[in-house]
Amino acid sequence: MKLVFLGDSLTWGGYGGRYLDEAARRLPAYTLVNAGVGGDTVLNLLARLDAALALQPDGAFVMIGGNDAISYSQPATRPYYAQTKGISDGVVTPDQFARAYRALLERLALAYVPTWVGLPPIEYNPATAAALREYNQLAAQAARALNVPALDLLAAFTPAHVPERPPLNLGAITLIGRRIAAGWEDYETERARGGYAFTFDGLHFTPDAARRAGALIADFIAPGSLPAT
Repeated sequence: MKLVFLGDSLTWGGYGGRYLDEAARRLPAYTLVNAGVGGDTVLNLLARLDAALALQPDGAFVMIGGNDAISYSQPATRPYYAQTKGISDGVVTPDQFARAYRALLERLALAYVPTWVGLPPIEYNPATAAALREYNQLAAQAARALNVPALDLLAAFTPAHVPERPPLNLGAITLIGRRIAAGWEDYETERARGGYAFTFDGLHFTPDAARRAGALIADFIAPGSLPAT
């Protein structure tokens, strides 16, 4: 059984913990294909869906929305999404997100690919948490309309109180690139310094949190639980 995991940097796992490692360990009967791309929005994911379908997966796990919520709630990041990700005006609005998410799930259904949805978590600041909660609700509505099961990881991970922090800007995005290039991995020190619960920067899983997420996702996609098409 081949499962393709569609998402952004949380799925890619090249910066922070990689939840797919734990999911693969718990799902030995499955071949797990990592189709996560850092910085992707739902519009980017929809644009590359044909490449994922060409893999002829037996199922798909979709987890996207963090970058969409960041583009909407943190205006200083929009040049990155416009220039690097090709997003018009650098922002994915709630209406755009809802339409694209529904289209994504509909295309998977038309291809007869059983699908699960993960609703991602975030803890950078109250604005990003509130925005992602709104986008997750839109994703959950699209999933319900198509009888696609959804796993709420925002509820499972995000603390009740998210402290105020400065808005995200291009400097924060540039720092991610520099750290990836340098092979930086001092996650726990950074988590403690920033006062985060399950991430080291408010956005990306620590290795421990990634293992926990992988376990939750593997239980959600238990062997024998392929949704009906």
